[in-house]
Amino acid sequence: MLFPDYRPRRLRQNEGFRRMIRETSLSSNDLILPLFAIGGKGVKNPIESMPGHYQLSIDNLVKKAKEAYELGIPAVMLFGIPEKKDPLATSAYAKNGIVQKATSELKKKISDLVVITDVCLCQYTDHGHCGIVDGRIIDNDATLDLLARTALSHAKAGADMVAPSDMMDGRVAEIRNVLDENDCSNIPIMSYAAKYCSAYYGPFRHAADSAPKFGDRRTYQMDPANSLEAVREVTMDIEEGADIIMIKPALSYLDVICRIRDEIDLPLAAYNVSGEYAMIKAADKMGWIDGKKVMMETLTSIKRAGADMILTYFAVEAAKELRRL
Repeated sequence: MLFPDYRPRRLRQNEGFRRMIRETSLSSNDLILPLFAIGGKGVKNPIESMPGHYQLSIDNLVKKAKEAYELGIPAVMLFGIPEKKDPLATSAYAKNGIVQKATSELKKKISDLVVITDVCLCQYTDHGHCGIVDGRIIDNDATLDLLARTALSHAKAGADMVAPSDMMDGRVAEIRNVLDENDCSNIPIMSYAAKYCSAYYGPFRHAADSAPKFGDRRTYQMDPANSLEAVREVTMDIEEGADIIMIKPALSYLDVICRIRDEIDLPLAAYNVSGEYAMIKAADKMGWIDGKKVMMETLTSIKRAGADMILTYFAVEAAKELRRL
């Protein structure tokens, strides 16, 4: 098909034509809203590097979750900011921990909302790493039990799904076994299967107070240069019992999302992370870009690459824009 016999512009000349041949569609059903839970009442601490987002006490968190649910967003992802931290992350799996209490309240107030809980230790350890520290080494195998205990405590509190984000080897199998042994075999696991050691996490670490106190996370999070390794990581997690797999970050790893989509047939999530959000917000504030249009283009690109669901701090804004369009 060559010009002048074929003219692609014929089908671009009006909005009706463009809608009719559009290959990728985005809806509020594709979105998951991350939320940060903190203790107290009436608390709404602004996250400076993530305009429009806050550390929320449970009463305010419920209000935000209701707003999201009423906009058609089916799920939230909970992160907790505990009152105390220690080397064994005991607040992560405490029965009265912040995520456990927030989960329970959300399920009471918005029963049909899907509550997904992040299973990691970095917010709860005094050293800020995602596992147990032995000297300056992150002890993979010693961490697995604590991760499984955390996941089980979330499930017992009412979580609909647990999402391990630590990148310890073998944690999906450990969590699956513990859930199954404790009458929680119906709880699915959304595994952060290919989580890269990315500079895009900066605003999140400020929001969750989870930056490591020494070293970095390169010994457990993936090298940004690798994509074949992502296939191995995803395959391992599937074999261990993951129900949904996630790629994180999303925007700089669209090639990985596309590759994994071609390789596997499980539901695929992608995390449009805090740094990606912050850059768009900052450029929009400066008047350098149209923030809403870039937001929608970004989310569409993630969906086009193959993601079935997108965790994004833009969830509420995007859902409102989708209603307007």
